[in-house]
Amino acid sequence: MSAQEVSELEAQEARLVLPRFTYEDAWTLGGLLVGMAREREAPVAIDIRRGPQQLFHCALPGSSADNDAWIDRKRRVVERYGVSSFLVGARFRAKGTTFEASSRVDPDRYAAHGGAFPVAVEGAGVIGSVTVSGLPQAEDHAMVVEALERLLSSYASAAG
Repeated sequence: MSAQEVSELEAQEARLVLPRFTYEDAWTLGGLLVGMAREREAPVAIDIRRGPQQLFHCALPGSSADNDAWIDRKRRVVERYGVSSFLVGARFRAKGTTFEASSRVDPDRYAAHGGAFPVAVEGAGVIGSVTVSGLPQAEDHAMVVEALERLLSSYASAAG
């Protein structure tokens, strides 16, 4: 990962700040992700949390309990660093190292692999996370970003 790719990921996170995040919004976001995964026949598990509370979880055909373990490890990275698990890993790679070699955290509990993204709300900051596991890490990350973009767009349409 280059410094430019890190900057692009940071800009993506700055752009994907929601005006609110209710229980209904979690359900809508989860539904978007399930629909996208079904269309693509993606064997993923999906997890959405606000603070420590799990608001949505779904495991689709082809996923396994291993995906739930990856969700937990990637989510902990978001909770610890306040940014996406993909960005955390990218920052280490841009410095010529790896998260596992340099973070000084337990790799059995933390994974800086793409797929976990902070749920950030205007005026409140990071209040939760949305995680996808089951695809290559860049694809897990991209699926979450696409769903958040759709959710953000739906807010704009409703206000419009």
